This record gives sequence, structure tokens and C-alpha cells, in this order.
Amino acid sequence: MEDIVLAAERVGPAFTEDGMLLARRKTREAIAAIAARVEPGMVEEDAVAMAKQVLADMGLALSWHPTRVRFGANTTKAMKRASEPGVILKENDIFFIDIAPRVQAWEGDGGATFTVGQGADHARCARDAEALFHAVRAIWQRERLTGQALYAWAEEEARKLGWELNFDLGGHRVSDFPHATIYAGALAELKTTPSAMRWILEIHLRHPTLSYGAFFEDMLLDDCFYA
Repeated sequence: MEDIVLAAERVGPAFTEDGMLLARRKTREAIAAIAARVEPGMVEEDAVAMAKQVLADMGLALSWHPTRVRFGANTTKAMKRASEPGVILKENDIFFIDIAPRVQAWEGDGGATFTVGQGADHARCARDAEALFHAVRAIWQRERLTGQALYAWAEEEARKLGWELNFDLGGHRVSDFPHATIYAGALAELKTTPSAMRWILEIHLRHPTLSYGAFFEDMLLDDCFYA
């Protein structure tokens, strides 16, 4: 077991906590900048192109996974599934952003959901995804649960809120690039307590019958990084 834990959490030669925090800060700044430019009437493919340009303008042209902006019904899809083409953001709608810029030697990764117009159910879904992220993070700090136990708890809490938790997005390692050569397993499969500054916690909620969902992800960190 100890060997497995060490394999799951080891890092590369360029890893530094300051570097990882820089990548995180740049990632969150980019998400906000992209979201500010999304508006009703946009076609999803155009929003993705815009997002890539925003990243390039910020000096973040390198990404370790595809840049995603997903509108409406495409917010229910697992990340590795392609969006339905030609989806237009409606006046009352929901969208999310998922980006993974490389900042020098370090991997950033972040996602967040936004709404436009009026839509209380969309807004609640977006709020619940972020709130559940922080609730899982809090129980990790308090009870030091394993990755498996964290996601089992998250699934039950999502169900209580009226949503389905998508286990296709079960969290993953983050490191100096590329983390996949170090460890490619999901956080939801981890049989030990994850350490800070090593993992991305992903929460993807979907309505059980309607075609929309919400996504929030960030690095697994203690409360002091969210003040």
C-alpha cells in the first residue's frame, strides 16, 4: 500500500508549491476573463476559439488538455465526449469553462459554471456544484477521508440536492508537467487520504431528467487558500 501511495503522489523534478499556486492563480484569472466575454447568441465553437485567444493573450497558449466552453445541453457531457456541434447560448442558459494552461513547468487546471438571463434552476445547479466542491474539501480537511470515500460522500450529497454526480469526472493528479507520466488514476479511486497541492477535485452535477448540468473544479487545498 505504501508503494502505491508514493506512486500516486510523487512529483517531477520541477515541482514547487509556489509554482503550482502560480499556475492555479493564472487559471482562475483566465476563467474569469473568458466568462466575461461569453454572451447569449454565441455559438459554442466560437466561444472555444475566443477562450483560446484569451489564454494566448495572457501568455498561456500551452494547454495540457483541450480548452472547453460548453453551452446548454452540452454541459451534461463527460469531458472526453465531443460536444454536439452548433449549440448557441440562449438568453436564459447555462455554460461552463474548463481549461488546463501550462504555466512554465507547472500544470494549471480549473473549471466553473455560469448562467445568463433568468433561470433559477440553472443558477441553483451552478451554485450547488461549487458549494459541493467546498463541502467535499471541508470533509477532507476535517476527517481525512480517502479519495474513494470523498466521492462516495459527494454522490450521496448530490442526490440529496436532486442532482446526479458524474463519476466520469472523478478528480485527478496535478503536478509539474506532465502528471500523466507520474500517475494517471482518478482521485475517486484513491484508497488513501489525498495530500494538498497534488490533486484536482472535480464536481460535475447533472439534472436527472433534463439536459443541463454544472461543473466546478480546483486544486485540493486547505481553507487558507480560499480566503
